[in-house]
Amino acid sequence: MRAVMTVLAIWGAGLGAAAQFGKISVLFNTLGAQYVGASAVGLGLIVSIVGMVGLVFGTTAGLFVARIGPRRAIVAALLMGAVMSAVQALGLSYPAMLLSRVVEGGSHLAIVVVGPTVIAGIATARFRGLAMTLWSSFFGVTYAVLALLAPPLMAAYGGQSVFVAHGLWMALMAGAVWALLPPDPEAHPMPAGGILAQHVAIYASPRLSAPALGFFCYTFLYVAVLTLVPPEVPVAQRALVAAGMPLISIALSLTLGVWLLGRMSAVRLVQAGYLAALPGFVLLALFWGQGWGMVVGGLWVAGALGVVQGASFAAIPELNASAEARAQASGAIAQLGNLGTTTGTPLLAALLLAAGPWGLAGVAGLACALGIGLHAVQARRRAG
Repeated sequence: MRAVMTVLAIWGAGLGAAAQFGKISVLFNTLGAQYVGASAVGLGLIVSIVGMVGLVFGTTAGLFVARIGPRRAIVAALLMGAVMSAVQALGLSYPAMLLSRVVEGGSHLAIVVVGPTVIAGIATARFRGLAMTLWSSFFGVTYAVLALLAPPLMAAYGGQSVFVAHGLWMALMAGAVWALLPPDPEAHPMPAGGILAQHVAIYASPRLSAPALGFFCYTFLYVAVLTLVPPEVPVAQRALVAAGMPLISIALSLTLGVWLLGRMSAVRLVQAGYLAALPGFVLLALFWGQGWGMVVGGLWVAGALGVVQGASFAAIPELNASAEARAQASGAIAQLGNLGTTTGTPLLAALLLAAGPWGLAGVAGLACALGIGLHAVQARRRAG
């Protein structure tokens, strides 16, 4: 029972980490009124700068967590996130808000590196696939919860209440994780001058880098699809697609994805998920803007990519036995995941404008093929 409670507490910390993005998304219009004169790019930077920290320092965070211990790292990150939300609730100037978001980026990064590392070590082999898939759902669940709870909270108490609620959640999760996780071993310093060499070693390793390489193709596609598809669906079905895509992604990941993880390797399931997504992209291109055909295509793609998401995190413990290796692999996932999220939407949006739906579908198909191929190459390297 303690193991179950610990997994749920770590997942709760993940929900708080996802809300570091989500709280700004639900407050976007409010912040636009607060920062009069800020451009759309400037307001967007308040959201994206958290992910930029992970893009630059993701692998470094994995190395750092492996050195100082997961309990110290995640509790400090949660408390740092709680403090930043409390400060943001005071109504900061634009430069001060950006600075607080950079600090929050460090908090977010530590949580998403520690989370899968700890869960993989706690869960038994029988339930590890379920536990890792549950962890992978934290972004989708958080956005669904915020969409439900944030509007009435803001209507009753104002926009600052979202920051306050988030800070309280982060502090609560810090206490829960501190109470449930065992003490870390003695911290030991990172080797002097060894950071670059260890980065090279991580990405050269077919075990440490494989989950991240496959995950990059997922993040490149998933956020872009959730962003670009719903606005092109006719109004009558638009709400169904906007809400249904993330929900079917989570549902299939936690049901079909977990069932399949008991019957095939996580790496094979990642490849199968990418292969299953291909007909969905064809349907999107065939029925772009045409109602139910596009609805089916969007839900198909989201469901297939949801399976890829859960299996990608399950691949971390499948390929890496030690806690240190899992932390390094999780850091690489954070880094390449942010790279995919940052590049996918603008590139696919440009392709959609330049080449239409078939241009988007063609590049999406290439990304799926790349995800399959990268895992195939790494599997051959592990076998050889």
